[in-house]
Amino acid sequence: MTNPTSMPTFSTLLQRFFVEHLGHQRAVSPRTIAAYRDTFRLLLSFAESKIGKAPTALALVDLDAQFILSFLDHLENDRKNGARSRNARWAALRSFLKYAAHYDLTALPVIQQALSIPMKRFDKPVLGFLSRPEMQAILEAPDPQSWAGQRDRALFSLMYNTGARVSEVIGLRVGDVVIDGTMAAHIQGKGRKERSVPLWRSTASLIRGWKRRLEGVGDDRFLFPSRSGERMTRSNVTQRLKLAVATAAEPHPQLAQRSISPHTVRHTTAMHLLQAGIDVTVIALWLGHESPATTHMYLQADLSMKERTLERLQPIGARRGRYRPPDQLMQFLQSL
Repeated sequence: MTNPTSMPTFSTLLQRFFVEHLGHQRAVSPRTIAAYRDTFRLLLSFAESKIGKAPTALALVDLDAQFILSFLDHLENDRKNGARSRNARWAALRSFLKYAAHYDLTALPVIQQALSIPMKRFDKPVLGFLSRPEMQAILEAPDPQSWAGQRDRALFSLMYNTGARVSEVIGLRVGDVVIDGTMAAHIQGKGRKERSVPLWRSTASLIRGWKRRLEGVGDDRFLFPSRSGERMTRSNVTQRLKLAVATAAEPHPQLAQRSISPHTVRHTTAMHLLQAGIDVTVIALWLGHESPATTHMYLQADLSMKERTLERLQPIGARRGRYRPPDQLMQFLQSL
């Protein structure tokens, strides 16, 4: 029989969860580690103010369903997190509780009750994407004569070409993008999954010109650095894109009324591939989706495809012709 006094403490379990389970056994990416870390920082701070226990004094049984629900409500009401952020925090906590259940049997009933808390449903807005002329105007907006403008042109073109997430593209090294021979970008995506995406000649030409500006920089340096030579931040890319959109809004005034982010460029890549007749499974590989099911959301957002489908449908009042089997065998099958 298991001795309750030999059960590891919450503090010990949490450290093992990060070092052994996430770090060694699952080998998750640094971004995942950081996201889980931030979740538990918030949780431990909330626990100290809510039940008056310091992080090292907290016990696994303290994390009951009522406490976790209070924490999730705190995220939404006090920190103004949306349902997506709430669900992401809860997913991190669920992962830890499932791990801890194997090592502290005394807390198993509490853990089972907590795990019954569902993810929160939320409205999913229709995806926003850009038309081809709008996207082209944004790509041509940065000043090609300046250092930052040349970088931005190459950056935005690569984002549109590959459909890369902003975190993926700012992490690219000089050696990750090949412009001689087989032109391709080798991208490390979520969960350390690597994919190679071919480059258009126009994109390769911009990257080639940009690499000349980086002459003398090793293959291990960032391809799109900041002014200081360090890795660009998400907010930095968003700011540069905002400037390009403002310039592109002069010939396309409708852009000024829209909220356009780096992820909008990713959606635009997917929609343009879909409209070009590319199969969703290929688009899923192009974007680095774990499952083609994720790519189906672009089918729902493409109004032009729905309009073409509508054209194939006959109105309710349309006269229908009577089916006539073309030969005896078909007539036989029809009679069954």
